[in-house]
Amino acid sequence: MTEFARIDPELSDSELVERGRSGDEAALGALVRRHQDMAYRVALSITRNEDTAMDVVQDGFLKAFRALDGFRGDAAFRTWLGTIVANEARGALRSAKRRRESALDEVGPVASDEKDVSEAVEIIDESSRARRMMEQLPEKQRLSVALRIDEGLSFREIGELIGSSEGAARVNYFHGIRRLRELMQ
Repeated sequence: MTEFARIDPELSDSELVERGRSGDEAALGALVRRHQDMAYRVALSITRNEDTAMDVVQDGFLKAFRALDGFRGDAAFRTWLGTIVANEARGALRSAKRRRESALDEVGPVASDEKDVSEAVEIIDESSRARRMMEQLPEKQRLSVALRIDEGLSFREIGELIGSSEGAARVNYFHGIRRLRELMQ
């Protein structure tokens, strides 16, 4: 049994952070496993490039863990981490613009074996179409929609992550959804 297997999955983020501060690598690993999907979706939402998003997530976790002693707990760990990842993603975009790198083509989702092929293809097409339409939304609307739908974050958490109030996050979400409906018709 590895050291990572000994962490109780019922531990809260706060407990894992405290253990991580004292050098418990298993606790840090548990935080990564618990929040890596959310961090990736935030990074991908901003960078729009899978490879860049993976790099940003890695850099974001490293930066968060280096600054763990400074984490006061005013916000949830996942909100704090999401803010760090979002800032790293924006920085990566600025760097890419300076280097004039071109983005790689996106790879579409893989069909599930559980549904019949035609139904899976239809779902994939609609999902891909919705994701393409989201690209047309302003960043705060795009992030608000993605974080609410993909992560189930509250509007307060979304507001903290995108640097606005809870009300502004709610407005960005509803404007984003309304715009998506218009674009999908």
